[in-house]
Amino acid sequence: MQWKPNVTVAAIAEKDGCFLLVEEEADNLVVFNQPAGHLEKGESLIDAVKREVLEETAWEFRPEYLVGVYQYPNPHVDMIYLRFCFAGTCNRKHDKPLDDGIIRAVWFTPGEIEARQERLRSPMVIRCLKDYLAGKRYPLDMLNHAV
Repeated sequence: MQWKPNVTVAAIAEKDGCFLLVEEEADNLVVFNQPAGHLEKGESLIDAVKREVLEETAWEFRPEYLVGVYQYPNPHVDMIYLRFCFAGTCNRKHDKPLDDGIIRAVWFTPGEIEARQERLRSPMVIRCLKDYLAGKRYPLDMLNHAV
């Protein structure tokens, strides 16, 4: 049987020792997540993560590295996600409304994120953050988008 993954992108943005998260409504819960979302048809992974950060936080995001690629079987739905997590910087905040379902964008320290583990959207939030803090960085030029 052929498997078609749900490809998602996520962003790790650090500023003054804090990390950008979104507080959002998902599955009738209010949870925290890195700015993240689905890859759209015809879109590169880089363009997808820039778009998702802007839509969910109003920040312009400049990806600098790939932190990792994660396969996550969501136990709540019959779905497997393939998550590409990027690290980069947020340069400019726009005055624009956030995506539906997003309550707010927040900056938390790693300790504040760990203290909210029960309210994280998935284990991937902590996993990506720990990999970033461990220094995992891969060059963006390893990703190729055929046009």
